[in-house]
Amino acid sequence: MKEEISILIQAQYPLIYLVTSEEERTEQAILKIAREDLKPKKQVFVWTVTNGISMLGNAEGDAKNKTRNSAQHNTTSPETAIDWIIRQKEPGIFILKDLHPFVDSPSITRLLRDAIASFKNIQKNIILISPIQKFPIELEKEMVVIDFPLPNVGDLNKVLNSHLLMNQGDKLEEDAREKLLQAALGLTKDEVDKVYRKAQVTSGRLTGQEVSIVLSEKKQLIRRNGILEYIEENETIDAVGGLEELKKWLRQRSNAFTEKAREYKLPQPKGMLILGVPGCGKSLIAKTTSRLWGLPILRLDMGRVYDGSMVGRSEANLRNALRTAESISPAILFIDELDKSFAGSAGSGDSDGGTSSRIFGSFLTWMQEKKSPVFVMATANRVERLPGEFLRKGRFDEIFFVDLPTPEERQDIFIIHLGKRREDISRFNWEQLSKMSDGLSGAEIEQAIVAAMYEAFAQDREFTQLDIIAALKATLPLSQIMQEQVTALRDWARQRARPAAASVAEYQRMEF
Repeated sequence: MKEEISILIQAQYPLIYLVTSEEERTEQAILKIAREDLKPKKQVFVWTVTNGISMLGNAEGDAKNKTRNSAQHNTTSPETAIDWIIRQKEPGIFILKDLHPFVDSPSITRLLRDAIASFKNIQKNIILISPIQKFPIELEKEMVVIDFPLPNVGDLNKVLNSHLLMNQGDKLEEDAREKLLQAALGLTKDEVDKVYRKAQVTSGRLTGQEVSIVLSEKKQLIRRNGILEYIEENETIDAVGGLEELKKWLRQRSNAFTEKAREYKLPQPKGMLILGVPGCGKSLIAKTTSRLWGLPILRLDMGRVYDGSMVGRSEANLRNALRTAESISPAILFIDELDKSFAGSAGSGDSDGGTSSRIFGSFLTWMQEKKSPVFVMATANRVERLPGEFLRKGRFDEIFFVDLPTPEERQDIFIIHLGKRREDISRFNWEQLSKMSDGLSGAEIEQAIVAAMYEAFAQDREFTQLDIIAALKATLPLSQIMQEQVTALRDWARQRARPAAASVAEYQRMEF
């Protein structure tokens, strides 16, 4: 990105808009370009509404000296500042900070256009720095807009090294260092500096075990976004009964976002779609993957994306949510019940003016072209409602089908849920419970256990095997209520999706 900015400056692009909240880091990058890349060197000036225009660095062009010289007289207003820039005869780079509140003024727009016209054949550039992208339509053809990138691993490593030096030269193992650096990706340099200080205060020193403290800083980014939700899941993937084929696939990719994987030339996984019967653990497997991979998981709530208060607001909400997810990557983006989120996108022109179609198209484009390590994990119950574009190869790395649990998986589910509620569960007959729960989903089995506990609690006694069997017999499973829907989903998945259960997957491999 710095190379691109350098090229634009050398190519005499008159107006460059850098979207960033890191003013100091951006200034240093521009100053370095002016002193090292440009021949002859250029002076760099900075304007703020509080101080007016002042020169950045010293007159000799020492890049290490980043102190500002005295401000130019009477340049605090944006009009006088732009007029001063126009009157300068010498080449220079002029940084204007937070000009966005003033750009709606006709006089500011006109002055900027006058400045652009006066810069022809003169080595002068105006660079706007602001965390908000806002400019008048009159300047669209004259301006280049760039998102200034967040610190990369190399930048973060310098910050980490400075903290280690301050703490009497503490040293980190390579794995611990990588964990801290990966956890900090997506934060600004100042945010990383603060969170490393917080980790040192909390733990006494940086040991690599402070990843949770670093991730807590990322939660603040999500809360400020308002559309994404940061999910904290205490359960591990072992809390999911069965689905061994799916678990194996996930475990194989647990280190896919590490530097070691990059050196191995492994492509980063894009995402996975989990289809299946409701209540069979699709959402839980998605949430527990976060702990397995050591990545933050963000839920994208499409209900919050849609906003009819203003034309284009829904599309902007989606862009902001995806940009936030990318900014804290590597991360998992979780979309629960994808079939409901995008079910009406095909014919939305008659109902919402085409908003759903545009959002659907934007999301598909982002999934196809994204370069950031954001793993999309989506679940769905009704495959017939999903647009065909989602199901083609390239959108997801794999499509898994989660069916009703097998007898062995039902035993695992009973062991897991009873083990959460009682320390000694040896008195239960797993094989009998598995037979009695044929056709039930994992969620229905859990609720049967809860119902048995309520029955026994009301009678002031411990619940037994018979209580659970009675609750199982009283349960009308969804597989019977929605028999046609479940059968249709199974028929579709048999030839088009990969089974999540190990026994079914092995049978299909033998059959093939």
